[in-house]
Amino acid sequence: MACSTCSSDSGVPNGCKSNGSCGTGGCNSYNVFDWLSNMALPAGEEAFPWVEVRFKNGRKDFYKLTEPLSLHAGEAVTVSTAHGGHDVGTISVTGELVRIQMRKAQADPQQENPLVIYRKSSQRDLDRWKEARDRENDLMLRARQMATANHLEMKISDVECQGDGARATFYYTADARVDFRALIREMSGSFGLRVEMRQVGARQEAGRLGGIGSCGRELCCSTWLKDYRSVSTSAARYQQLSLNPTKLAGNCGKLKCCLNYELDQYAEALKAFPKSQRVKTKKGKAEVQKMDILTGMVWLAYKDEPGRWVAMRAEDFSDMVAMNQKGEEPASLEEKELVIAPVSSEPEMIQPEEDSLTRFDRPKGEGGNRRNRKRGGKNRSRSAQGNRSGKPQNASRSENGSKTK
Repeated sequence: MACSTCSSDSGVPNGCKSNGSCGTGGCNSYNVFDWLSNMALPAGEEAFPWVEVRFKNGRKDFYKLTEPLSLHAGEAVTVSTAHGGHDVGTISVTGELVRIQMRKAQADPQQENPLVIYRKSSQRDLDRWKEARDRENDLMLRARQMATANHLEMKISDVECQGDGARATFYYTADARVDFRALIREMSGSFGLRVEMRQVGARQEAGRLGGIGSCGRELCCSTWLKDYRSVSTSAARYQQLSLNPTKLAGNCGKLKCCLNYELDQYAEALKAFPKSQRVKTKKGKAEVQKMDILTGMVWLAYKDEPGRWVAMRAEDFSDMVAMNQKGEEPASLEEKELVIAPVSSEPEMIQPEEDSLTRFDRPKGEGGNRRNRKRGGKNRSRSAQGNRSGKPQNASRSENGSKTK
């Protein structure tokens, strides 16, 4: 969230009021950098007559230019819809880069009935669009109440109103098939809108709503990830992760998509380790206790001495397993043992005295003695100053308090 309109003057975040449709580009998901914007077309070439338009929560579509309009990224445009009426979106990409985007999305530029851009949005279009967007939260809450009243096992997570305010699309998740025909009739009569229900998966729901992951960054599905590949528990096993559902599951309740990011690297590193987890030596049988895949280290322990681990390289362990397969036995694990010196990766930090917890361990009388010592030091300094001034000290007090000359 880099948009300046998403934070107040005091620095407290208020959240994106535009829900990813602001013109600055800082809050928008699936941003595309137009690296061809500064390049002029060759002589005689015409500009590509298609543009990419972004709507709420990263939804994008391609529209054809029927009239020569000078459009730039971030401008609001009024476009046609497949169901009739018009909608308002924001230009995300123009020019030759749209051709590449359409090829990636497998969209045909020669289609017969393309969606078109009517005009640049006027103030009246923007006002109607804002009124429709302001109704979305109330419509979603009322739709949830109606779904609960009709005893439907579904969760309505988001709603998107069309720019002209004549149509609303409700996004929901459900574990089984839901018959919502009666719900649509009730919602259409109550809201005065044409209602469309669209089912999405748990990952798509998390991508539309957004959030912060356990890594402290915004969710991948709400910023850049478009291809939702399946994630299995074998990805966690390959990476030697504990099968803890609370740690492996993301905000959507499914396994985290990032488990697939480094899976190929771990699978390649595992080729250096043998499939067997046991080795037989002349000293005794040993089993693998721990594996560090990325560093290529393995720790083994004898069955008779489970508390003593022997560290060695994966290549040496593979050689021992190969000897067992040939009917041979190595002398002991200690032949290939590596002595690893413990190294602290944390830098030494010198804490100031006021931040140290041991300051509370001082005896209570120490503070008073310090004050007394300060007072005595002041008296001694005063007497020394008097002696240096050259004034005779004729009178002094004896032990019983009487003055003597």
